[in-house]
Amino acid sequence: MLVDFFFKVREYQVPASLRELLDLLKAMEQGVIFADTEGFYYLARLCLVKDESHYDKFDRAFADYFEGVQSIDLLGKDIPDEWLKKQLERHFSEEEKAQIEAMGGLDKLMETLKKRLAEQEKRHQGGNKWIGTGGTSPFGAHGFNPEGIRIGQDGNGQMSAVKVWDKRQFKNLATDVELGTRNIKIALRKLRQFARTGASEELDLPSTISKTAKNAGWLDIQMVPERHNAIKVLMFFDVGGSMDAHIQACEELFSAVHTEFKHLEYFYFHNCVYEGVWKDNQRRSKELISIFDIVHKYGSDYKLIFVGDATMGPYEITYPGGSVEHWNEEPGAVWMKRLTDHFPHAIWLNPQLERYWNYYASVQIIKELMEGKMYPLTIEGLSDGIKALIKK
Repeated sequence: MLVDFFFKVREYQVPASLRELLDLLKAMEQGVIFADTEGFYYLARLCLVKDESHYDKFDRAFADYFEGVQSIDLLGKDIPDEWLKKQLERHFSEEEKAQIEAMGGLDKLMETLKKRLAEQEKRHQGGNKWIGTGGTSPFGAHGFNPEGIRIGQDGNGQMSAVKVWDKRQFKNLATDVELGTRNIKIALRKLRQFARTGASEELDLPSTISKTAKNAGWLDIQMVPERHNAIKVLMFFDVGGSMDAHIQACEELFSAVHTEFKHLEYFYFHNCVYEGVWKDNQRRSKELISIFDIVHKYGSDYKLIFVGDATMGPYEITYPGGSVEHWNEEPGAVWMKRLTDHFPHAIWLNPQLERYWNYYASVQIIKELMEGKMYPLTIEGLSDGIKALIKK
């Protein structure tokens, strides 16, 4: 039972194990769900998928195995939002509604929708065939058809759709996409090392049971300090210039790390790190913080993360006076070396698409200074970077 489904999941490179298949079968035997495809989807995903970054692969495997409406989203062609944007409100008379023919059931609808997806190349509005809006086509939004598939519409319209098709919630968790805040948090959770510190605030249930048993049943409550993520993180964000194009990605990363790490310190720099960095961009010329102060204040157990596109003139890294904002007595490379010598666990996250890195000599120089530990700001890149940070 479900062996073929299990192999289909493995075929789509979801690392499910035999133990997880047995868990699924056990849940089925216990009647957790019955005759419910959607319920089975969630149960199977719960049992077989242990990492949210594999949700998209599981969706594809599930749709391939069971076919039906889910498989429409697997044709490698997303429906552009522009095709479904509501630009007119069309009201159909009862006579017009009576003239519109149904296509003959869900199977026929799905087969035709597959063909439309393969053929359509632009937006349509008010028509009777293509995926669009405000028309009598069975596919789209804000129109009418007695048997249609509603796509990309908030709420009910003519109350005639036989199936609603919306984008899969977890599609953006594929490992090669740029990160959103939620995705970043998922990846950052791998950078955890829990320790119990501080006052005793949490019930230690195993010790309480053991102590109570030894006291012949007299309750002996045991408390322990709450567990906290003991990892300490130091972040340097490049700001201004070419980094303006990556503001959103950096804001999402900044928001995520604030949530995930109790011990977090951050600073800003422009293009390359020199003798001073700052914490307030509005007062950066007056409140510079010396790199020497940072090295003396923070221990070498901090994980150091640079965030920047490393796009600049090579002289900004390799020559005295190379900075575009002030005269630096020593090259940026020297200051980078001082930081990485003190913080041996260091990586550079680059929000620029990796395929462009080879076009910039500065990127190659920074990558060399980081001993190759430069990673793209994607789920896969962040995951690889975290592995490098925790590697001893």
